[in-house]
Amino acid sequence: MPDRIEIGVKTGIMDALGEKIRRRIIEHLHIPVDVLQTIEVFTIEDGLTGDELSAAAHGPFSDPIIHDFAVNQPLARHFDWLIEVGFRPGVTDNVGKTAREALALLLGKEPGATPPVYTSRQYALTGSLGKPEAMKIATSLLANELIEHYEIIDGRSWNHEQGMTPYVPRVAGSNHPLTATIDLDVDEETLLQISRTGVLALNLPEMLAIRNYFERDDIRQGRAKVGLAAKITDAELECLAQTWSEHCKHKIFSSLITYEDGAGKTLQIDSLFATYIKGATREVRAGLGEQDWCLSVFTDNAGIIKFDAEHNLVFKVETHNSPSALDPYGGALTGIVGVNRDPFGTGRGARLIFNTDVFCFAPPDYDQPLPPRLLHPRRIYEGVREGVEHGGNKSGVPTVNGCLVFDERYLGKPLVYCGTGGIMPACLHGEPTHTKTILPGDLVVMTGGRIGKDGIHGATFSSEELHAGSPVTAVQIGDPITQKKMTDFLLIARDKGLYRTLTDNGAGGLSSSVGETALLAGGCEIDLQKAPLKYPGLNPWEILISESQERMTVAVDPALAEAFFALAAKMDVEATSLGKYTDSGMFHIRYGEETVAYLAMDFLHDGCPQLQLQARWSPPQHAEPILPEVKDLSRALKQLLARLNICSKEAIIRQYDHEVQGGSVIKPLVGAENDGPADAAVIRPVLESMAGVVIANGICPRYSDIDTYHMTACAIDEAVRNAVAVGCPPDRIAGLDNFCWCDPVQSEKTPDGHYKLAQLVRANMALYDVATAYGVPCISGKDSMKNDYQIGERKISIPPTLLFSVIGKMDDVRKAVTMDAKAAGHLVYVLGETAAELGGSEWYALHGAIGMNVPTVQVKTAKALYTALHRAIQAGYVASCHDCSDGGLGVALAEVAFAGGLGLEIDLARVPAMGIDRDDTLLFSESQSRFVVTVAPEHQGGFEETLAGCATSQVGTVLSESRLRITGLKGNVIIEEEIGELKAAWQQPLNF
Repeated sequence: MPDRIEIGVKTGIMDALGEKIRRRIIEHLHIPVDVLQTIEVFTIEDGLTGDELSAAAHGPFSDPIIHDFAVNQPLARHFDWLIEVGFRPGVTDNVGKTAREALALLLGKEPGATPPVYTSRQYALTGSLGKPEAMKIATSLLANELIEHYEIIDGRSWNHEQGMTPYVPRVAGSNHPLTATIDLDVDEETLLQISRTGVLALNLPEMLAIRNYFERDDIRQGRAKVGLAAKITDAELECLAQTWSEHCKHKIFSSLITYEDGAGKTLQIDSLFATYIKGATREVRAGLGEQDWCLSVFTDNAGIIKFDAEHNLVFKVETHNSPSALDPYGGALTGIVGVNRDPFGTGRGARLIFNTDVFCFAPPDYDQPLPPRLLHPRRIYEGVREGVEHGGNKSGVPTVNGCLVFDERYLGKPLVYCGTGGIMPACLHGEPTHTKTILPGDLVVMTGGRIGKDGIHGATFSSEELHAGSPVTAVQIGDPITQKKMTDFLLIARDKGLYRTLTDNGAGGLSSSVGETALLAGGCEIDLQKAPLKYPGLNPWEILISESQERMTVAVDPALAEAFFALAAKMDVEATSLGKYTDSGMFHIRYGEETVAYLAMDFLHDGCPQLQLQARWSPPQHAEPILPEVKDLSRALKQLLARLNICSKEAIIRQYDHEVQGGSVIKPLVGAENDGPADAAVIRPVLESMAGVVIANGICPRYSDIDTYHMTACAIDEAVRNAVAVGCPPDRIAGLDNFCWCDPVQSEKTPDGHYKLAQLVRANMALYDVATAYGVPCISGKDSMKNDYQIGERKISIPPTLLFSVIGKMDDVRKAVTMDAKAAGHLVYVLGETAAELGGSEWYALHGAIGMNVPTVQVKTAKALYTALHRAIQAGYVASCHDCSDGGLGVALAEVAFAGGLGLEIDLARVPAMGIDRDDTLLFSESQSRFVVTVAPEHQGGFEETLAGCATSQVGTVLSESRLRITGLKGNVIIEEEIGELKAAWQQPLNF
């Protein structure tokens, strides 16, 4: 019989977690709860004596100063309802794993010789609530039924002596792993049924290509030599599905597209990626010539650029949308620790120096009935925030940059973008670190965490819309502590030269990491029976494709193996040799002596048929709203400042550590009270140097409702101008594109696929045009193409969304500039011309409209302005600089004022503008490539001379009194408002 240890807060000491959850129940669910007590439960399988259980309870499991404990009897006494929540079988239990390790230390045993420990939590509720309310609390707030089980106890029938029966979430599975074969010699409908029931996400041409491969005589002969029959094994089919998934293969971006532009012209595009993204980078790099600072682009887990003579920078941004829709905490935690492994697994390996996170949610106050399987946006918001917080903070990597976007269409799938940057030595042991080499005979070594059922079908699941059959096993929960131990070990091994190269076990698990690295040698042969498992009962195909977290695949020279494994053991990191790399041309997978997969490397990686798709552009038509000119512009400005896409994100920013590693220069919040919105982050990755890294991003999905070409152009411009605003040279900026799209393939489920694909084409055209004009090479990126929800007749598609992230280099961070006004008497300038561009703006959204006059980017004038502004910043002329984005000039002026704790006096008649005769249009237009700059009077001449030829005008002054005073086009005061009132409106919405 398993044993239970229960840990609770002593009487008289505040249960902070219980109080936090009690308030959530009241605020979110509107259910009155008087008292909520939390109790941590550790369930231990047989094998401990009473004294050992007592020692564990009193020792590592509790703090005797603040906790009480009970062994095999209940701690909860007086309550109306008791809800206990724990993990389902197979779900990663990080606390349980750590508890088992602590128990092993206490008993002086190895963890494997110590009984497994499972954790759960009890919530003892007191208040006037019945069973329906208790059920709603359990299902709507406390438990995620996909990964957790729960039990509800009525306090009136509670047996205080007996307590609860211990629940052990054992994984069901065979103790005799099996490999099955699948007959593909069937009709086409049955082939598709095999794909659907297996969550393979393979279409008919792909299934036919696989069938044809296995019908080849040479393939059958080769299989016979290794003991395989002609039929495909489950491991082979699953491996192909992972490798060919949209998530891994990017089939839509690589497809052959026939594009009709709506004006009678037709264009054939052979791969959007090759034509526009790689094409733009190729053109930019050609223009740099011998000064090219890009080292590795699109060929590794992350992009690599030069930083200085001794160091390279590495950057990658990923998405984890589908898992976060099912389990916000676990999905987001996996997202951040997963993207940490991308730069770490690039080249010879990079030390991680920053995280950046961008989240797109439905509004947290959403009050409509939820469709099946969807969690409330507030729960998504808080779960994702906490998951990324735990993953980033516990990994010791600062979160320095990010943003939030809200739109009801993210109800079906939230977007969770997580990015990580790293730094690596330019050379190690006389060799460059940005390249990868593996030789035949090198060992295939897996390090880090163990393999479980979590993450099975993760890649194929993410290649489909969210539907009723989306698999629970796709959800993973990361363990940042295990990963931190692994990365610390591998950095030391790197510096000692103990491995040749490495890559992460992300989508597709071993099938992907070993399959991809085997390309460098020409083949591989591994034994899955050697792979360390979390628990017995996994079949070979599950071991091969599981995406269980915290794992890296490392190529080790056999001559260095002893030293490598000795270091791993010393640093308490599990490392296992699974086999070797070969030059056989085959992906050869065994389970013991039995071959379970034998695939030609060229078919595995290049056998997927190219999609052939149709795209047809037809510009949408939205009525241009005719709004009466607003008279109370002070009220209007406060309304805009309080909109979710504009308001302060301090409540979420404060949860993240941006100071760890000691290199932050410009932090996420700046200004007199450190609560103003920074335009970009600046860090010093090498503390002995004043050289800095600049990180910024741009995202504006609402413009997609009008034209994705301009949405993309504006996103790139926003990212670049944010970087320039803090002092980054515009000619040392690299970009990463992350496309998140609704399904763009025409089908019965997607009858508007031709239009959605045309939106994607136009977005890529804009990326090429703007990136080449600005000289910004894309060095990496990712796409997520099935961001839809469909159950029954209800379909929810996200707005087409591009996150464009940039990384740049500053030679001297002491010249960096922040956005807050610095001193009374400084002169206020507006840089860049304002046009009547309110289409897709926050101002129109406030009035329930979209419009058609979308902001456009004038790349030639913008590039000249950015170059001149950078020269002015370098010369020391600029005291503060803030870009104009959501909410336009009015919002930017307010932010500059209240971030600096100073007032502004502004004359709109002096703002550079074209064709505008209304104050509200001039204030709230979202024209691109604009800044609000403050300049000390003694620098006025130098500043204006430097900006000569650019649209620049002095529009006012900084005041000592804390008021924003704006005079309109007709000379009358249109806004006179205390900056404290403006700041309060801006800070209130997300401050729950």
